Amino acid sequence: MNEIDDHDKQNAGHDQRLVRRRFDASRAARLDDPSRFSYLAPDALVAFVDAPRDAVVLDFGTGTGTYAIEFAQRRPDCTLLGLDIQPEMLALLHAKPAGHLIRTGGTELLAEFAGKVDRVFSINVLHELEDDHLRALFAVLAPNGCAAIIDWNADVERPAGSAPRERVRAARSNRLLTELGFHVERTTLFPYQYGLFGKIRPLGVSR
Repeated sequence: MNEIDDHDKQNAGHDQRLVRRRFDASRAARLDDPSRFSYLAPDALVAFVDAPRDAVVLDFGTGTGTYAIEFAQRRPDCTLLGLDIQPEMLALLHAKPAGHLIRTGGTELLAEFAGKVDRVFSINVLHELEDDHLRALFAVLAPNGCAAIIDWNADVERPAGSAPRERVRAARSNRLLTELGFHVERTTLFPYQYGLFGKIRPLGVSR
């Protein structure tokens, strides 16, 4: 998910309301660039998400499923869901030899699995979302479910990624999420990204 041109803005369907911009599907090969694993290794992602055994795990903004597939291969006990608003991306995911490991869909997955997801993870999507989108995302979490949100770190120079104007510092993201009732339990720094892990705080609970 990244930039959306004027033509896409005029012709995007219902699911486009989920994000402010989307990644150009014609550049999907970039999502499968193995160099991504040099700064966000699949093992590091799995450790950060910290899914319990037999968990339902949702990759929000899965794209071509690069990380969802790696996760599923490392945690075969888990049920992996991959959500993306672009059917072209999901078609590329399913064309992969291990694509069958991921149950995919668009925003209908948010309704189908509302309150049933043990872990949500998103990679480089946070800076694209509005408050309402985040509330909808948090609504899929089970009572003890947690979200693991990874995004580009504005405090670190790097050779690739979103434009500087699209990057958000970890501290600001933390504040924004807190305002939505999300309690960040731990922050992890990756070479070019930060990760925020936590859960929705019950009403009336300050910590």
